[in-house]
Amino acid sequence: MEDNELLNIRREKIADLKSAGVDLYPNDVKPQNTTAEILGKFENSDSDALAALSETFSIAGRLMAVRNFGKAAFIKIQDYKGHIQGYIGKNSLSPEEYFVFKKLDIGDIIFISGKLFRTKTNELTIEAQKLKLLSKSIRPLPEKWHGLTDVETRYRQRYLDLIANSRVKEIFYRRSRIIKLIRQFMDDHDFLEVETPMMQPRAGGAVARPFKTHHNTLDTDLYLRIAPELYLKRLVTGGLERVYEINRSFRNEGIDTFHNPEFTMMEFYWSFADYRDLMSFTEKLFVFIAGDLFQGLKFTYQGTEIDLTPPWQRLSVKDALLQIAGMEPADLTDPARTIAFARKVGCDVKENDPLGKIHMAIFDEVVEKKLIQPTFVTDYPVAVSPLSRRSNTEPELVDRFELYICGREIANAFSELNDPVDQKERFLQQLHEREAGDDEAHEMDEDYIRALEYAMPPTAGEGIGIDRLVMLFTDSASIRDVILFPLLRTRQE
Repeated sequence: MEDNELLNIRREKIADLKSAGVDLYPNDVKPQNTTAEILGKFENSDSDALAALSETFSIAGRLMAVRNFGKAAFIKIQDYKGHIQGYIGKNSLSPEEYFVFKKLDIGDIIFISGKLFRTKTNELTIEAQKLKLLSKSIRPLPEKWHGLTDVETRYRQRYLDLIANSRVKEIFYRRSRIIKLIRQFMDDHDFLEVETPMMQPRAGGAVARPFKTHHNTLDTDLYLRIAPELYLKRLVTGGLERVYEINRSFRNEGIDTFHNPEFTMMEFYWSFADYRDLMSFTEKLFVFIAGDLFQGLKFTYQGTEIDLTPPWQRLSVKDALLQIAGMEPADLTDPARTIAFARKVGCDVKENDPLGKIHMAIFDEVVEKKLIQPTFVTDYPVAVSPLSRRSNTEPELVDRFELYICGREIANAFSELNDPVDQKERFLQQLHEREAGDDEAHEMDEDYIRALEYAMPPTAGEGIGIDRLVMLFTDSASIRDVILFPLLRTRQE
């Protein structure tokens, strides 16, 4: 039937219920059990054991299926823990309750209570002795409630996705579990969880295009944070030597399977540590999470087995370009050859781009997607690392790594630049790039320079993309699958 016809049928039922004095949206019922609790406790009980129970069980949830047999019916009720079968007998309910049952639709929220028994097919079932409508569903569930498959509808109407697809619920329960494990790990290692501003007077802490807003009372422009980095390092300067924040950040960039303009990451800073310490720390963190989720260090992502057993591969940007991208040593040092190689592999680069920036364009285009097993890529160019400490041995490089798994960046870390003179020079170089048209280049932050002038201890910091980590640990192909309400283009309803 057409949707309008179904809606009309439901409206007629609603009118009948109202005429009979039935409250369509009561709030006076408290279920004493969940489906998981009942199934977990009595899944293996036989008919005799169930018959011996004096206890009455009650659950509330969404009506997901009805099989009518004249004066009796079997129903399926789904709550937040799972689903269970109910048995409706005309002689087991009052006439008023049975009248309500006959007016129910798939999608209604109902309450039943009664004894447990096993059917002839051995399914654990509640025989309803009481039934109450708790919330009437006016609209029918999509696709005859057998599962919502239209991707656009799934993301736009996540509530329907959660109702129809148990796998989606599992993903978000696991997401919550992952974040709890991260907090537990960080707390166990004496890190302090903090909160920093989401609206900032200047966009800092990353190379990215920000979202801009305006505060009327102060008559000033503000930016949604692209990263919490500069505020967290101010806290390190103030003496909070181990801090972390699980934060929402915002970047005015494209949307694809790996990017959403609003995303979640964990950033942390550790005084008297360097980026090498963070490599082993990151391995331990991931091992801790995987051990809880998989009871081991191997799991499958999109058909590929991933092995988190430490130590993970370590590979410099230079070696990656030589070994994986196929560059020759001269291609790395001769600007003309570097540009020619970059354009040959499809990179959009300019003649005046810094050499290190062109190297990274080639890396992003050719190398990144080939790093499947956990790999720490190290020794990044200064040109793309305005907040990282310079290498003591190669001053055109910085003490930095990015972690790649399954061809995507999962984490970014470095030994922090705490030399205020060097930092100011880097900011000035970024300003020149902004003036040249790079609107993702970092802005000057005089107060942050001032903080460094009060002496920030040697520190290492890292950001881990929570959404991408959840993708990895839930075998999800798109970042939209692990964000409850991903950003979508506005659609006329």
